Amino acid sequence: MSHSENRTLLRAARVLGGEPQDVLVEDGRVAAVGQRLPDTATRGAEVIEADGQVLLPGLVDLHTHLREPGREDSETVLTGTRAAAVGGFTAVHAMANTFPVADTAGVVEQVWRLGQESGYCDVQPVGAVTVGLEGRQLAELGAMFESAAGVRVFSDDGKCVDDAVIMRRALEYVKAFDGVIAQHAQEPRLTEGAQMNEGAVSAELGLTGWPAVAEESIIARDVLLAAHVGSRVHICHLSTAGSVEIVRWAKSKGWNVTAEVTPHHLLLTDDLVRSYDPVYKVNPPLRTEADVLALREALADGTIDCVATDHAPHPHEDKDCEWGAAAMGMVGLETALSVVQHTMVDTGLLDWAQVADRMSLRPARIGRLTGQGRPVAEGEPANLVLVDPGHREAVDPAGFASRSRNSPYRGRELPGRVTHTLLRGRATVREGKLV
Repeated sequence: MSHSENRTLLRAARVLGGEPQDVLVEDGRVAAVGQRLPDTATRGAEVIEADGQVLLPGLVDLHTHLREPGREDSETVLTGTRAAAVGGFTAVHAMANTFPVADTAGVVEQVWRLGQESGYCDVQPVGAVTVGLEGRQLAELGAMFESAAGVRVFSDDGKCVDDAVIMRRALEYVKAFDGVIAQHAQEPRLTEGAQMNEGAVSAELGLTGWPAVAEESIIARDVLLAAHVGSRVHICHLSTAGSVEIVRWAKSKGWNVTAEVTPHHLLLTDDLVRSYDPVYKVNPPLRTEADVLALREALADGTIDCVATDHAPHPHEDKDCEWGAAAMGMVGLETALSVVQHTMVDTGLLDWAQVADRMSLRPARIGRLTGQGRPVAEGEPANLVLVDPGHREAVDPAGFASRSRNSPYRGRELPGRVTHTLLRGRATVREGKLV
């Protein structure tokens, strides 16, 4: 990958959607922000004509499946971080459900090093909570924290830590180094054989239903455990109106609870399952219109802290099959910002400054990342993304940087396009193309 000059001028960029300003980047940091910076200050800089595009801090994803090691047929750290850069992300958290599982210092260091080598965005490994994601014995949480990867977030995502004693012990253990347990809330006994959201559509289609209470009961238990222990719990891919109410209640008590929502749960409903197209099969399942509206409102009022993609790539043979046999998951890195613009900005629920908060500042804070999720201000690291909100285009997964194509938005017109992504001042995406 070629290195650009160490001085770049973003001319007439709307920082957080405000008035156009010039932003000078020098040696990986923001050197100056102001209206019409003087030529003497910007001489010799590479100029990017922003033309009033929106400038945001680089996006941070708390929930990405990069599949390496073990499932390089669906994604690698390199292809996943390329997809992240195209989507405007400068940092991702790589989930632990790899082969082998990221449950030791050795595996998380391997993922971290692969991220450093790829150079397209920062990769922060997430460690498993339990050995082999089996829910029976705590993994080496302390060793993963003390490793070169400095793991602070632990999750058995893909599976729920359903044993209350194990969950309590994990919360107690990570408290010592200000870690967080990110829970995939799914009571396994209530979802055996479940194929989609339990409701009118599942009854009509004759598919085994996945009740909202399977998610809500685990969230209720875990916010109570976190409060009891005085530790931090983060709720992954929250998907129901009831879950929102539980998180809202926990926060009203002042408990250390955070939550994320995926772009697809902000837009898509279980009605789409009528097509039996496995591209809509996901965990947690697509819910009802009422749930979607509750999630949008909760993201707007801050009950839900952030948007996380749950980017879950699968090779075509795992998706292009009958519904019952298909793998669960959707790719999301390259379309996340467009879906958030469509569901939250264009509807008036969030402005661009709030998008920066929910997609950069807060996820970086929850993941305890330093140098990411920082304001666009003098002296800060130049992790930046330039977005053209007026652009509209039908989604074509054939052009994705990801190795997988399982996008639920194929052929759907979405607004906004990332034109430039800068990682510490170096362009990883220029004019919408990878560098």
